[in-house]
Amino acid sequence: MTLNILFENGRIIVINKPDGILVIPDQYTDGVSTLQGQVTQYLKKKAFVVHRIDRDTSGIVLFAKDAEAHKHLCVQFENAEVKKKYQTIVRGRVREDDGVIIQPILTEGREVSIDPDGKYSETAFKVLERFRDYSFLEVSPKTGRRHQIRLHLTSSGHPLAVDKEYTRTEALYLSELKTNYKSSGKEKPLIGRLSLHSASITFKEPETQKDLTVEAPLPDDFELTLKQLRKYNT
Repeated sequence: MTLNILFENGRIIVINKPDGILVIPDQYTDGVSTLQGQVTQYLKKKAFVVHRIDRDTSGIVLFAKDAEAHKHLCVQFENAEVKKKYQTIVRGRVREDDGVIIQPILTEGREVSIDPDGKYSETAFKVLERFRDYSFLEVSPKTGRRHQIRLHLTSSGHPLAVDKEYTRTEALYLSELKTNYKSSGKEKPLIGRLSLHSASITFKEPETQKDLTVEAPLPDDFELTLKQLRKYNT
């Protein structure tokens, strides 16, 4: 994998992660095959993980180059001082231009769910574009629970367009959008992974203590899907 570096200085490095790669190892994946492993190889020293996004989510992942910078950034995350923005395509035409979803999320081992006994969780959203059966949103999690965006949007009645775990949807196809679609063979998906992209992050850079915003452009599969939605789902 060729690293897509969005920003780098002596203390931090920000990567635009492609979908399909883990940030850190799990029981089935060795460290070299993860984003952390790739960044470690690039730096030729340990890359300190500051936060994570899901394997099938694309976009921004922040690493620290030393323990002091790592601690500085982790404190910002713990104090909810880091501003993150995601972009997502969801099912359904969202009526409100913007809003806030507040639902408690309970974590039990690897299982997460909306539950009255869970921790306070808050997600703000803004509609960027509407289609007949879908919406393109900017989403800003105010808390950092696991799968928070996916759970909150599902609970609101507008789940991610593609989400294998929560809506059992593995892909979005042109045949779902285009009337009288005619296949010329096995249909390829417009987007065949979680329809979620980590688009922007704002934090205090450890060296200067000044706010730094880094953005990641929309990936090709999002651009393609939006193009077809504009054409066939207006």
